[in-house]
Amino acid sequence: MSQHTPPGHMAPHIPADLYQQAQATGQPVVYVVTPTPPGIPWRRIVVPFAIAGAVVAGGWGLVAAICFLLDAAAHTFTVIAGAAGPIGLGGITLRLARSKNT
Repeated sequence: MSQHTPPGHMAPHIPADLYQQAQATGQPVVYVVTPTPPGIPWRRIVVPFAIAGAVVAGGWGLVAAICFLLDAAAHTFTVIAGAAGPIGLGGITLRLARSKNT
């Protein structure tokens, strides 16, 4: 009886005793190989671009939110400064906002 080693990576799922029995009796061993589709799997490419796009959109959203908050703070400051009028301390007067007349 000739001792053949089972093929390396082609059929690791065949138990050794069944392979040896098939070799001893002369039964054919059939390998079923599912072919991989040609080309690049799209999921491997799309997922990183989707993550990068979400990061970019989130960054622009953060910038827009900061601009909105700074604009609201500036308007609030001008309203409060206009309502408060000039602020004086020890003879030095500071006008925070100009009135419409001057």
